[in-house]
Amino acid sequence: MQKITILLLTFCWFSSCEDDLNLTPISEVGSNGFFSSAGDFQQAVNGVYASLGVSGGGDYPAMYVILDESRSDNIYSPGDAGVRDWNAINNFEPTIATLGSIDRAWNLNFNAIMRANTVLDQLAENAGVIGDADLATHFEAEAKFLRAFFYFDLVKWYGRVPLIETFVSPDEALEIPRAPVEDVYALILSDLEFAMNNLPESYSGSERGRATSLAAKAILARVYLTRSGPELHPDGPCLASGEYDLAAAMLDDIINSNQFAMLDDYGAIFSYTNEGNSEIVWDVQFISGGVGAGGYYPTEYYDEGWARVYLPFPGGNPGDGAKRVSDDLLNSFPEGDLRVEHTFKLNYINDNGEEVDAQFFDKYTDEDMAGGDRFDWSLNYPIMRYTDVLLLRAECTLQGTSGSQADVDAAVNAVRRRAGLEEVSDVDLGKLLEERRREFAGENLRWDDLVRTGTVLEVMNAFIATEDANNKMQTVTVEDIIYPIPQQQLDVKQGLYEQNPGY
Repeated sequence: MQKITILLLTFCWFSSCEDDLNLTPISEVGSNGFFSSAGDFQQAVNGVYASLGVSGGGDYPAMYVILDESRSDNIYSPGDAGVRDWNAINNFEPTIATLGSIDRAWNLNFNAIMRANTVLDQLAENAGVIGDADLATHFEAEAKFLRAFFYFDLVKWYGRVPLIETFVSPDEALEIPRAPVEDVYALILSDLEFAMNNLPESYSGSERGRATSLAAKAILARVYLTRSGPELHPDGPCLASGEYDLAAAMLDDIINSNQFAMLDDYGAIFSYTNEGNSEIVWDVQFISGGVGAGGYYPTEYYDEGWARVYLPFPGGNPGDGAKRVSDDLLNSFPEGDLRVEHTFKLNYINDNGEEVDAQFFDKYTDEDMAGGDRFDWSLNYPIMRYTDVLLLRAECTLQGTSGSQADVDAAVNAVRRRAGLEEVSDVDLGKLLEERRREFAGENLRWDDLVRTGTVLEVMNAFIATEDANNKMQTVTVEDIIYPIPQQQLDVKQGLYEQNPGY
């Protein structure tokens, strides 16, 4: 299948792949005649999507492996030498403001937002050159969807952040303070509402992978659910807003669209030869062989010792910093759970012929489909699966929206039947979260689940008490719910930002 990625990820847009906010080349495009046709605007929108891939300044899924999965109780990675970013993040060290991963996540999201803002500015000034009002509105909806998508990450990870709705110069950016979380959410909600009202439900052919109205509703449901969570941190992403009914309405629209369905085979969801299947609501597109078009994120999970034997190129986590799947997660799977085989690599034979006790995620790895190097995996990365829609809807019911206990049990049992497990009854929030943990293991949702439901402190500290044999993990506090502002950002202009408490 032809993929949109060929266009998206080979286009390092207007020199903005650098890890800073020096986006001066973007400010020049309106004066040099770039936005003079519909094709130019299409290419510019493609450039916003490019932020999700390697050529966009990082690799969006790989960023989530470090900042979400490695932060959660799904991975135990204290590190022997303690020099890897994910080790410090896994250990809840308070000195992580200088880490490259913290800085890259800030820059990746803001660079993407600047790209989206440039498109929106130019649409306001030059939309007439497109020659089709509906197409211009479509471009606007895509740019707003992506701007909201990236701002949602910033709120979840950093709390209060600068609110920038138009292109600004580097000097102007130095005058913009952090905005209250509620103000950032106001823009996110407005952008997603515009997107869901002005995008199609689906695409075909090479257009697949673009934002749809149903993808906008899916992200909007996550936003409402996150806003509704208990307000543990005064500047965190949860506002105790009680918007579960609004989330349920978005999820019901997706379900009632009849565009999606659960697959019978769990492993088929992540097959390299079954991309774009009925389970996928929206995913990030990758393709092997193009310059910067492949993904790096599978490499973030596996051990380099395994790669030396089973892959045609080096890469993976070194022995002193392996992202080892926690015993706590593995022990949560009932005997006979079919998902285990498709989710984990538990041992392998190394290059000395010895069996290695390994515990890493290999949900996204197929050695027969390896590309040219560790940055060249072609598997699309799912942002939202239909099973997630069903389980989030069950969560809304448990939080008091329409629906019954039977509906909640039915959603969970559909997941369990596919996993080869017996059915259960009287599912509560705790049982739902445990099923989500198993179903989405390695999909970078666990930390968000814990924060959104207000269970993060209890769960993580209980995990540390039983799992941390190396005694390197620190007690998790409310302050750990969000990350520090990158030190590099604090140093650009003294006094512009205050560091988040606890760092």
